[in-house]
Amino acid sequence: MSDKKLLLLSSSREGQTEYLEHALPMIDDFLDSKIKEVLFIPYAGFAMGYDAYEDKVNKPFQTIGKKVISIHRFDDPVKAVEDAEAIAIGGGNTFHLLKELYDNELVDAIRKRVDEGMPYMGWSAGSNVAGLTICTTNDMPIVEPRSFKALALVNFQINPHYTDYQPPNHNGETRAERIFEYVRANPHRYVVGTREGTALKLVENQLTLIGNKPGLVFRDSEKTRPIQCNTDVSWLL
Repeated sequence: MSDKKLLLLSSSREGQTEYLEHALPMIDDFLDSKIKEVLFIPYAGFAMGYDAYEDKVNKPFQTIGKKVISIHRFDDPVKAVEDAEAIAIGGGNTFHLLKELYDNELVDAIRKRVDEGMPYMGWSAGSNVAGLTICTTNDMPIVEPRSFKALALVNFQINPHYTDYQPPNHNGETRAERIFEYVRANPHRYVVGTREGTALKLVENQLTLIGNKPGLVFRDSEKTRPIQCNTDVSWLL
């Protein structure tokens, strides 16, 4: 049996809400009240600067009695992960995030701590990187990580910010079409599309989609399968 505790948020915002506003009740419910400090990994949001990103995340977390400390403040990132009470990985560019995780030798370190029961939270890129690979990210490959293999905290692919919307007169592929390309090339894998405002939550070996919008499951040669909120989707594990 697994001791994993995961909260994989599709996004940091829903609609016109403030940063992480919609997510705070989910995060507060997910984290044990004894946990007061969260190790934040800001590598996806490098463009804004790690100090600024830490401050941006710390403000909403303080409202639920949690302090955020960014991993860039530690001389030994691996030890920071080994000592962490909980980890949060923010959104931004998934390729840059995974490259930095590999360059700092953190992929195995994070996986080991999560297997031991340390709570893991991620949103957007931080959610995508929890899957088997980052091949279903929405981001441009602005840098080249050592591998596309990700943290593999769950046994499927994640597509955060999933949307069916297609702008009028836009002739590019829809999100669903791009995901169908992935599952055709990887017929043995599931892809879960999570809409903004929702999250996948794994506690006590039960995986649930929480929020107020349904998600979608894609697999080659199968019809797209909707998954309703607040229902058990542990069959994906």
